[in-house]
Amino acid sequence: MENRESNLLAIRPKLLNARVSENMSNDEQFQNKTIRPIVKLQGDLFIEVFKNYIKKRKNTFYELSLEKRMNFIENAVQKDMKFRNSLKGMIIGQFTVEEYLQYTQNSSALNKRMMSIVKERLQDNVQLLEYKVA
Repeated sequence: MENRESNLLAIRPKLLNARVSENMSNDEQFQNKTIRPIVKLQGDLFIEVFKNYIKKRKNTFYELSLEKRMNFIENAVQKDMKFRNSLKGMIIGQFTVEEYLQYTQNSSALNKRMMSIVKERLQDNVQLLEYKVA
């Protein structure tokens, strides 16, 4: 039987700019070592999930200015608890057991870090959220 942990770690992208050092807090180390690679790995999925979120809200996102689109993304990620929990699940599901146990030690602070990174990723890729007529 294959080892889940080694498989999960093997598929994660290596991020050269996400450094981990001893003088960082445990949360920052976890963010750079675990959360950032998972968010990058799941990036395309997050885009598609957000497109579905837009569709379920009658495509009003597409009528907004760029600034209001950024606010729409922020509100969805930070305030819509159902959507937020779905995003967290997509990240937590990629944790190894050891990472999960570490996550539970300070889940509230790590959740804030996770959602901030996902929000930034969606905002940085707002052009991928354009409405396409089939």
